[in-house]
Amino acid sequence: MKVTVDRDLCIGCGNCESIAPNVFELDSEGIATVIDPEGDDESVIREAAESCPEDAIILQDEDGEQIYP
Repeated sequence: MKVTVDRDLCIGCGNCESIAPNVFELDSEGIATVIDPEGDDESVIREAAESCPEDAIILQDEDGEQIYP
């Protein structure tokens, strides 16, 4: 699964980092970044994406099809 963060949408609330700390980290600007897209189980990454109030986390399958949001 490919994991990306839309930096224009991210408000830095930190839900993703709290739920999947091995995948997400807030940078010096307070914006989420992906540090290891395979750092947590896919179910945990999905939960982190769904917790984002701005839907700034984009998940794609192996074929590049967007699966969330």
